[in-house]
Amino acid sequence: MRKDITIVAEPRSSRGKNEARRLRVAGQAPGVLYGAGGESVPVAIVPKEINKILHSNTGHNTIFTLSVTGGETVPVMVVDWLNDPIKDNLLHVDLKRIDLTLRLRVKVPVHTSGEPKGVKLQGGLHELITREVEIECLPDDIPEQFILDATELSIGENLRASQIPMTGSMKLLSNPEAVISHVVSMKAEEVVAPDAVAAAPAAAEPEVAKKGKKEEEAAPADDKKKKK
Repeated sequence: MRKDITIVAEPRSSRGKNEARRLRVAGQAPGVLYGAGGESVPVAIVPKEINKILHSNTGHNTIFTLSVTGGETVPVMVVDWLNDPIKDNLLHVDLKRIDLTLRLRVKVPVHTSGEPKGVKLQGGLHELITREVEIECLPDDIPEQFILDATELSIGENLRASQIPMTGSMKLLSNPEAVISHVVSMKAEEVVAPDAVAAAPAAAEPEVAKKGKKEEEAAPADDKKKKK
């Protein structure tokens, strides 16, 4: 989804770990701009601005404008990023130029709305199985999310990817038979009554123990033969 957001980036003349550390100390993060037939351009960006986009409703599907100081101004998307595993700081970001006239493959979140009849009236359990689907569409047609109405689902019924409405230039790429959500019956846990445990027959004596017993009983007979 295209948003009216512009982020300014500074071109970088050098690369490497030392350069990355210097940028982070200065409150920036290294990144790379590429794609759409253009050259790869190393840039420095403000992590806070990228994090705002990644944590927005449209997340990494957001198309925004990147303005490189002294260079190009183009629509881009965040295609990859790296965070510090401990501090969760943005360490690096890959930005791809977007040609607004070409179709893109993107993954879009899927949600359901309403309480299914199978839950409300039949005491079933509603489970969300697939949380996102892949589609192909023009950049301006990328949806924020898909929402399917689950209110008519009874126990044993489901919603499938084929039921997601495709509008404009959208085309479903995920398996149309993929189950988005379903309603299943609640299975009560089997509880063994104390009386049943008491009435259960005693466990059979282990085979090894039985064998040992027979050998002990046969031993005296063998001794008598030896004395004769």
